[in-house]
Amino acid sequence: EVHASPKRNMVLFSRAIAQACCRTPCRSVHPWTRAPQRLFQRQARQPGTEQPRAHLVQPQQGGTGSRTLAKSLLFALGCSGASFVGASIWQYENMRHEAKVYLENRRVRPFARDYKYGAFRQQLNQWYNGLSEGTKVAYAIIGVNVAVFLMWRVPRLQPTMVRYFSSNPASRSVCLPMVLSTFSHSSLVHLCANMLVLTSFAPAAVALWGKEQFVAMYLSAGVLSSFASYLHKVATKRPAMSLGASGAILAVIAAMCVQYPDAQLAIIFLPFFTFSAGMALKAIVTMDVAGILLKWQLLDHAAHLGGSIFGIAYILYGQEVWKRREVVMKTWHDISFYIRGD
Repeated sequence: EVHASPKRNMVLFSRAIAQACCRTPCRSVHPWTRAPQRLFQRQARQPGTEQPRAHLVQPQQGGTGSRTLAKSLLFALGCSGASFVGASIWQYENMRHEAKVYLENRRVRPFARDYKYGAFRQQLNQWYNGLSEGTKVAYAIIGVNVAVFLMWRVPRLQPTMVRYFSSNPASRSVCLPMVLSTFSHSSLVHLCANMLVLTSFAPAAVALWGKEQFVAMYLSAGVLSSFASYLHKVATKRPAMSLGASGAILAVIAAMCVQYPDAQLAIIFLPFFTFSAGMALKAIVTMDVAGILLKWQLLDHAAHLGGSIFGIAYILYGQEVWKRREVVMKTWHDISFYIRGD
């Protein structure tokens, strides 16, 4: 696979930082879930009223913390492994498709291959083909996040959204929300802030890794940052629901900062004040550590810190794991040969 040169990646990364340095990704702790006991007391006093947001959230019970953590850890590891196996198969299928298209294009005129009927379709096709792979991946992730955000606006879906699209170690469902909450935002400001940061950093990251590896890393970062959040909530015995993409986004930011630590960054409204990417990463980690120690409750700092740590670890050691994907690709090649016969 051929990706952009390291020099071009550094330029893309510096530009992304300059555009997004004032946009802080955040994984929020939902305001109506900071005191689960209060919600249950209110429901008990008014048995005739419907409380869809409350009745699906179970308060933490003594002796269940270790079982919850063990279950969520196994799920996180399994989900991460499945993400990279799936990404390897996805890359194999993309390579196979590109080879097939190349052979077909040698027999088809370029005009006939690219032509779309209708002026609008033609313009849309030209616009899409002009996007970088990183931008296409970012737009796909944004589309999923927007769809989930609209689902939060449907009253009948509130019980489902609370149970499956917000992570809480005290909930009846602890595994699926670790993934789904990564694509979940109930606030428009929260959604816009995270997606703006994603569109700034995704192009440089995809240019460095390729879209398949980026998606696998993003999903793994999301589920492992959710586990970090669970770990902190169980340890402090303060269960609350949280949601947002910032754990995964901060993993991408941290990885890029480690990859290009000397890249000079600047705050968008203070262009004369510059600092290195390495210093920016230290500031992010320090803020989240302070948030955990000082018990700040507005943001899920444990999830933020978990995402940053995963991003650092991945850029240092994850590449070696990804290089061994040939075993998966060869196995999939043998399986697909017997299934498809080609």
